[in-house]
Amino acid sequence: MLLINCPLCGPRDELEFRCGGESHVSRPGPAETVSDTDWSAYLFARSNPKGVHYERWVHAFGCRRWFNVARHTVTHRIEAIYAMHERPPVAFDGSDGL
Repeated sequence: MLLINCPLCGPRDELEFRCGGESHVSRPGPAETVSDTDWSAYLFARSNPKGVHYERWVHAFGCRRWFNVARHTVTHRIEAIYAMHERPPVAFDGSDGL
């Protein structure tokens, strides 16, 4: 079980949150100029790294605020939590040997 530190409410159990998928994915547009290939890549193609992954989370059973989480997919260690409008605060290189 993860203990997620909500930026507004503080540390809470993972059960109070919902993962919204990969963060920092740019939507192609305008819609009338986007090819079917580009649109399907936007909808379905996501990275699945062994290492740090950037995700969007919402505190569904709390303040209902969205935020970004940098989480290691092997250890589930949360490396960073930051606001939706911010870029990842640290570049993680996976040098921890995993």
